[in-house]
Amino acid sequence: QVQLVESGGGLVQTGGSLRLSCAASGTISIIYAMGWYRQAPGKQRDLVATITDNGSTKYADSVKGRFTVSRGNAKNTVYLQMDSLKPEDTAVYYCTANIESYSDYEGHDYWGQGTQVTVSS
Repeated sequence: QVQLVESGGGLVQTGGSLRLSCAASGTISIIYAMGWYRQAPGKQRDLVATITDNGSTKYADSVKGRFTVSRGNAKNTVYLQMDSLKPEDTAVYYCTANIESYSDYEGHDYWGQGTQVTVSS
C-alpha cells in the first residue's frame, strides 16, 4: 500500500516558475529513487528528472539548467523547481518512486496521478 501525491501544478506564463511537490506514504521501507516524468498530449511519457537515495541526479536535456530536482528532509518527498518555463514544458507531470515495502524483497515503481502544468505563450 504505497501512494504518491503530487501538488504544485498550474498555469504560468512563459518565463515563469513553478515548484512541484510529491510525497510518498504507506508501508515503505526504502525509497531508492524519486523523480518526475511528463506527458504532453499525443506524446509518450518522458523522463524529466530523477534523484537517488545517495543524491545522484539525472535530467532530460530539454530541462537542464532550468529545472532542479531535490529531496526533502523527510526522504519520502521530492521537489521539482521549474524556472524559465516554456510552452514546450506544458504537460501532465507525474511523480514516480522506486520503493521497497516492508514485505518486499526488491523495489517496485510507483506513480502519482499527475499534476497539470500549462505554460502560456
